[in-house]
Amino acid sequence: MVPTDISAYIEKLRIRAEELVKELADPDIYAKTDVFRKVNQEHSKLSTLLEKFDDWVKSLNDLDDNRSMLGEEQDPELKELIESDIAQLETRCAALEEDIQISLLPPDPNDSKNIIVEIQPAAGGDEAALFASELYRAYLYFAEKSGWKVEVLEQSDTDLGGIKNVSFSLSGCDVYSKMKFESGVHRVQRVPSTEAGGRIHTSTITVSVMPEAEEVELDIRQEDLRFDVFRSSGPGGQCVNTTDSAVRVTHIPTGLSVASQQEKSQHRNKEIAIRILYARLLERKQSEEAAKLAADKRSQVGTGDRSERIRTYNFPQNRVTDHRFNVSSFDLPKLMQGDIDLILNPILKLVCEQQLDKLRNS
Repeated sequence: MVPTDISAYIEKLRIRAEELVKELADPDIYAKTDVFRKVNQEHSKLSTLLEKFDDWVKSLNDLDDNRSMLGEEQDPELKELIESDIAQLETRCAALEEDIQISLLPPDPNDSKNIIVEIQPAAGGDEAALFASELYRAYLYFAEKSGWKVEVLEQSDTDLGGIKNVSFSLSGCDVYSKMKFESGVHRVQRVPSTEAGGRIHTSTITVSVMPEAEEVELDIRQEDLRFDVFRSSGPGGQCVNTTDSAVRVTHIPTGLSVASQQEKSQHRNKEIAIRILYARLLERKQSEEAAKLAADKRSQVGTGDRSERIRTYNFPQNRVTDHRFNVSSFDLPKLMQGDIDLILNPILKLVCEQQLDKLRNS
């Protein structure tokens, strides 16, 4: 039996889904990229939820029918078949109920947003830069498997094939809701390829995941922005452009600044620098608001010191551990090939269970 409160709420969602279908049928919506993306994502999520709910209701009805038949059936072989069906339906109903409850949890306001990810080596020199490059590739593989779009905004490499820093955007369904758990200090323990003595080294990199800002979320005046242009530089500081194509934008009130020299076009570099700056400003704004509600709120990245880790990648033991949720996976090579869900799925399950417990006890 489906609880009455859930059934009533689902019916409201059906009405909302019908409204979204009408909005998507309006040709004018395709000219409003942001509006179309939000409406389309909401419609996709509601459609999935409604399909699961209908499947749940059908499975519950089938379960009741099988239980009724079991009480009336005399044939031992048929009773055994019915009991097997009942066991499968009970498992299916429980899984669907959990999925539906999770889907009905209040969403994070940022969950539907696209994101900008920044990766930088912290402690460990060349080895940290090499691992930054490897984790970056793992995220690219994960994005491809998830059907997300990747846009490289800024990247600076080392001579050994590592990364000094990289900024890239990810767009698609549920990007922030998954990738937000990647924010923080990632620690790697392994024998570097440059280590002749076979000693295990410990290095760290920082990952920052920021929701892309929308203009209505930030009150930024043009006079508060200062733009400087300069020539792009390559390895060793050599100039790679003969024109001033690189751009640095500074938000004067906060002192935050972002420089971009990835593209040959000054206009394009300006656009990239503004996107990253706005994302950082939104991150700062939301962190300050969260800090007012939670005194123990910690920053996403910290200083990059080894003790401020959220996750450890232990190559000798083939193990990756998330220290915030005490979750481990023992298939590190597979994770580094883009199966980030190996660590993310247990985290998401724990977070959802915590949220459900809070709702039940409130």
